[in-house]
Amino acid sequence: MTADAELPVKDGGGVRRARYAVAAVFCAHGAVTGSFATRVPWIQEHAQISAGQLGLALAFPAVGAALAMPLAGSVSHRFGSRAALRGLVALWTLALALPSLAPDLLTLCLALFVFGASAGMSDVTMNALGVEVENRIGRSVMSSLHGMWSVGALLGSAAGTVAAHLHVDARLHHAGAALVLTAIAVTVCQGVPDVRSEPDETPPPRFALPPRSALLIGAVGFCAVFAEGAAMDWSGVYLRDVLGGSPGVAAASTTAFALTMAAARLSGDRIVDRFGAVGTVRVGGTLATVGGLLVVTATGTVTALAGFGLIGLGVAVVVPLTFAAAARSGPRPAQAIAGVATITYTSGLIAPSAIGGVADLSSLVASFGLVTVLAFGLVLGAGVLRTRPKAAAGGSPATPAAADAPRP
Repeated sequence: MTADAELPVKDGGGVRRARYAVAAVFCAHGAVTGSFATRVPWIQEHAQISAGQLGLALAFPAVGAALAMPLAGSVSHRFGSRAALRGLVALWTLALALPSLAPDLLTLCLALFVFGASAGMSDVTMNALGVEVENRIGRSVMSSLHGMWSVGALLGSAAGTVAAHLHVDARLHHAGAALVLTAIAVTVCQGVPDVRSEPDETPPPRFALPPRSALLIGAVGFCAVFAEGAAMDWSGVYLRDVLGGSPGVAAASTTAFALTMAAARLSGDRIVDRFGAVGTVRVGGTLATVGGLLVVTATGTVTALAGFGLIGLGVAVVVPLTFAAAARSGPRPAQAIAGVATITYTSGLIAPSAIGGVADLSSLVASFGLVTVLAFGLVLGAGVLRTRPKAAAGGSPATPAAADAPRP
């Protein structure tokens, strides 16, 4: 792979501009998700579908993403990373307008399939570029990039909440948001690195299964995303049904958890630089395990809230670190990231229903017992994130902090 000449490793200003550009793309990507999530009730009513049918439709974004993500490497190889990201992120932001236009279940499923496919391909491409910037800047930045995604999701959901409160038609809201976010994303993409393949480099397959190197790394991501999804979707229900918390406390728990995740990701890079990826994930897994134990043993809402907070802190930086490790695990970063992303998307898809299924068979306490076991899996599996850093542009080795070794 060759990189564009305007961003050599020693050019601090160029690297910083590239980092800000990629961060802005992450923020715009998250804003689409936040904008969509707030209008799901409107979309359900417009399509005239039941709760069960809505649940079926909401599985299609994950299906579309899982099938499309392996294509991202081929797109980047053919067009270069900058043009690929510009096209794919524009496809994603414009796809925001589709679900609210769907008049029935079938068209909603098709719209959400396209929505998820564009999300997945742009996700893989921007994470690959995030790792490229991390290599050039010489220290961890992936956590803060994912923190910017969380910031974007919060901004998108805040704007969506205002639109819903003002009874704005979701078709108008999403069309306007799609145009604004597309203009922003396409503009900032001009500042991202333009990584291109060597003329004689063998192109990646158009569709490839995850490489073996990504499977164990993906398993770590699976544990983290499962715990994150369970806490995000079920913390309010747990506080209400198990501990008798008020509706206000139950509702606030989800927002508090999201804010905790965003704050941890924005500050996580300094921790990764200090302790390395393996040490950070082991400590995070320990915090998440303790948090899970607090939840399942809690007799009051305060203890449970503290437990959910520890789960959020513990898993916040794991997914960014799995993407970074995947990119350095083999010769095709986009393919490896796509493999890890597919596994983590699958975890996010099955976590809510798995928690509900265990709760039906036993109890919500038992469900979060499962979450606690998976959180401990982060402690046991953190070692797979120890990968050799790739050489940076210009032939010099990448900084160890960008891979695993802690800094003094």
